[in-house]
Amino acid sequence: MTILPVRVLPADATVLRRKANRVSRIDRSIQMLIDDMIESMYEAEGVGIAAPQVGVSLRVIVIGLPEEEPFALINPEIIKQFGERRILEGCLSVPGFRGEIQRSVKVLAKGLDREGKEIRVKAEDDLLAQALEHEIDHINGTIYIDHLESKDDLYALEDLERAEAEADREDAGDEVGGAAAAQESVD
Repeated sequence: MTILPVRVLPADATVLRRKANRVSRIDRSIQMLIDDMIESMYEAEGVGIAAPQVGVSLRVIVIGLPEEEPFALINPEIIKQFGERRILEGCLSVPGFRGEIQRSVKVLAKGLDREGKEIRVKAEDDLLAQALEHEIDHINGTIYIDHLESKDDLYALEDLERAEAEADREDAGDEVGGAAAAQESVD
């Protein structure tokens, strides 16, 4: 297996912004691509990756949620979506940023597994639902930043980490202050 480099914006916009081609036959090259994509996804510490993200303009995605076996979908499509939720999302192809976007609460997708058998994947209000929409967007030439309502909804990771650290310090200060106040009332 080979770890393939993840393509990023803006340098690789040509492959990332193009609608990927359907897979007409699942052969050894597709099997190898799937294996390489899984290895590349784990190496990049992602939970999903689409073929265009490794420079291959084919309709293939892989998803590997924590604690679960990774799987591939070939020629996937979303057939039903319900509800809306706002979530913070990132992408291996847009490193260093997260954006607050709308995603569906429930998602039903279909495609072919790596053996060519049609499968359906149902997800509700979880990381799998988000990953299905995110990766299928990729094979359609769409990136999560295209869903931003405003540029103000895009955050640099370092800013988010700094805000989280400040909130943690404030919470710790509240707990220390509260413990001191409780100690004073006991004395």
